[in-house]
Amino acid sequence: MLAAFTDPRCLSHDPPGFPERAARLSAVLEGLGAAAIEIRRPGPHAEALGAAREVHGPAYLERLQRAVERGDGLIDSADNPLTPATWEASLAAVESALHAADWLMAGPERRAFAAVRPPGHHAERSRAMGFCYLANLAIAARHLQARHGVERLAVYDFDVHHGNGTQHLFEERCDVVFVSTHQYPFYPGTGAASERGRGAGEGCTFNVPLAAGCDDEALARALEESVLPALEGARPDVLLVSAGFDAWRRDPLGGLRWSEESYRRIGEALGELAARVCDGRVLTVLEGGYDVEALPGLVATYLTALEATAGEARSLGAGRAVDGRADER
Repeated sequence: MLAAFTDPRCLSHDPPGFPERAARLSAVLEGLGAAAIEIRRPGPHAEALGAAREVHGPAYLERLQRAVERGDGLIDSADNPLTPATWEASLAAVESALHAADWLMAGPERRAFAAVRPPGHHAERSRAMGFCYLANLAIAARHLQARHGVERLAVYDFDVHHGNGTQHLFEERCDVVFVSTHQYPFYPGTGAASERGRGAGEGCTFNVPLAAGCDDEALARALEESVLPALEGARPDVLLVSAGFDAWRRDPLGGLRWSEESYRRIGEALGELAARVCDGRVLTVLEGGYDVEALPGLVATYLTALEATAGEARSLGAGRAVDGRADER
């Protein structure tokens, strides 16, 4: 079962002449409709602000709100322009991600897609970066743990840019395993293979850097040799995905050369993995992707491939019983 979650407020933050613009999400939503994917718009979420405070701390949230209220032109860097709607749009993105997480946990074999913006995977605990203001996926991850008692999570980030914010927020813990494929060296400068986590989280971060120009074959090798083994080894209760579509070969902000086939391959591989290890539960959150014309088709290709594997969870029966973990529940 697949459903997308969004909020019209996510369209309200629209800096003029900026690549991360409302037209991206509008195009994605049109593409979801054309693909007959259910779109839900549940509105505010009562726990969103508290969940965001837990991840970012109250001081940063207050600083962001005040900057918007003052009419500041940007926060922290030129990559993070502010508009009068930035705070509401950012909070709406978090709220949609939390609604998606709640729906995901209401039954097995569910795939949820948070069709939101601004994106979130560059936002660190107390700093906005790279078009991102609030860490949408990381906040949803903490909500899954705090509200739903989820013990183990795994994140796969396939944006062309390394998800420094997500890594930063979880690199000192091992209950959230972070796996990333990304162009390197490239913005934001992090994501070397040697970055493996810190302290109690050492060995729970897996970066798979790809050189500029890498194509579908390079991605296929990375999935087979590194990404899927790391995700499966994490034995997550829920699989989370930061889905950036800027590794697309014609994306104006990326330098990789993936075709539509790569997004189909990722969707199939993650769906099959989730069917084996976490009752089919996958929460995907939209990140980058700046070829507005191609973006709807790429998103639909990924989601359709992800959903096509949903029946495999049923065919495996009690998948956790097969690997001996059913009694842990």
